[in-house]
Amino acid sequence: MRRMGILMPVSAIPSKYGIGTFGKASYEFVDFLQEAGQKLWQILPLGPTGYGDSPYQSFSTFAGNPYFIDLELLIKQELLTEEECEACEFVGHPHYVDYERIYNGRFGLLRKAFARGREAGVEESAEYCSFVQDNSFWLEDYCLFMAVKNHFQGKYYGDWEEGIRLRRPDSMNQYRQLLADEVAFYTFLQYLFSGQWTALKKYANEKGIEIIGDIPIYVAQDSADAWSHPELFQFDEDGQPIGVAGCPPDAFSATGQLWGNPLYDWEYHRTTGYEWWMKRIKHCYKLYDIVRIDHFRGFDEYWFVPYGDETACNGHWEKGPGMELFTTLRKQLGDKEVIAEDLGFLTDSVIQMVKDTGYPGMKILQFAFNDWQDNDYLPHNYPKNCVVYTGTHDNETTLGWLQNLSEENLAFVKEYVGCDGDRDTLWALIRAALSSVADTAMIPMQDYLELGNEARINFPSTFGANWKWRMDARAITPELTKKIYKLAKIYGRL
Repeated sequence: MRRMGILMPVSAIPSKYGIGTFGKASYEFVDFLQEAGQKLWQILPLGPTGYGDSPYQSFSTFAGNPYFIDLELLIKQELLTEEECEACEFVGHPHYVDYERIYNGRFGLLRKAFARGREAGVEESAEYCSFVQDNSFWLEDYCLFMAVKNHFQGKYYGDWEEGIRLRRPDSMNQYRQLLADEVAFYTFLQYLFSGQWTALKKYANEKGIEIIGDIPIYVAQDSADAWSHPELFQFDEDGQPIGVAGCPPDAFSATGQLWGNPLYDWEYHRTTGYEWWMKRIKHCYKLYDIVRIDHFRGFDEYWFVPYGDETACNGHWEKGPGMELFTTLRKQLGDKEVIAEDLGFLTDSVIQMVKDTGYPGMKILQFAFNDWQDNDYLPHNYPKNCVVYTGTHDNETTLGWLQNLSEENLAFVKEYVGCDGDRDTLWALIRAALSSVADTAMIPMQDYLELGNEARINFPSTFGANWKWRMDARAITPELTKKIYKLAKIYGRL
């Protein structure tokens, strides 16, 4: 089955009040996808973000981001008033999320909604109680984690008072009692998030649109996951990491990439039959129809960096679980659609693992046009079982990329696609992706909008300017919708 879709973060939806949400504008985006002949909407991770605002460094791998709770839907439920929402100044720039404004204004409103929900008896409702029970395996730990974090003014959990940091029973009971209302507040937020997302996903599915979710291979060091289940990770007796995740030095970075995420104790996971991973992935398929697993090669081998190192230079490779994890997944959850993010330098064992899983890997057009003429990312080299992108959230927009190419590489691109001029070449690259034999083609929304690097989502290994781009509310026109639909029809992807 040939199909195509659009990569568009929820945060970039032009919703009211400063950031994309699960409200009216997202439903309109789903309508656009259907009218444009699309079958897929790929989003970024939905977890709650903290310092740095990265969806790949979330406070929980199970919880949802409160920023995506739509305020207008809460107004309809009479949990907020329009006047209260309008009084908060969320928008500093029309095309970028101002996270500081969002943080300072959103939680005050959500606390008002919580107080009104509590007065109305929401916590006693059958629906609420069912949600709490169904998610008990992660919900209580996450909500207590956030409550304690707020109690300690947002400090990393490693800097908390020793008793609660190490989850000693007397301290756990003490903080549960002390912070009961705060725990209830965070539980309420997850209930709202779940209800709004479930409704939006149901609407998309009814329109023939499937959701591709994105999960990082690792959890954040400062997360409820690391705090509540230290046995899952390579920690010492004091709860500190022995080593952390990263990537070795390469042509792009002389010192490698130091991500800082805790590394899994894969031997422990094996002894449990990968129980935590099965819960994690099963939860993902409640949220998404298809899951893209980030840094897939880390399941074969991962880069171990000694904790405390300032660069990734002194790391070394260690073996991951390999096919055993995915064999267990198939036995326990059946055949699930997975996209393997198999980018970067791939060893023979990684290539074999991806092949053995049967999962489609990724092909990025922006990686195709270099001095290596037999590049695997050139469309004429694709297998059918792959997902082709012009670029991803970690790349430049395709127009920005074209504008920054060397003369030699730009000439190769133009010769390959038979086009001249930056915007003509951009559309020719989109056509090259859609016309390829790849079963699935995904195009970032910025490429259809012909936007440059002012609309880039992420600059890897940088801090402070990422995850901010928002689409203009007037950007999608009937003409653009018809143009995308025509391409889907021409290349057999309707």
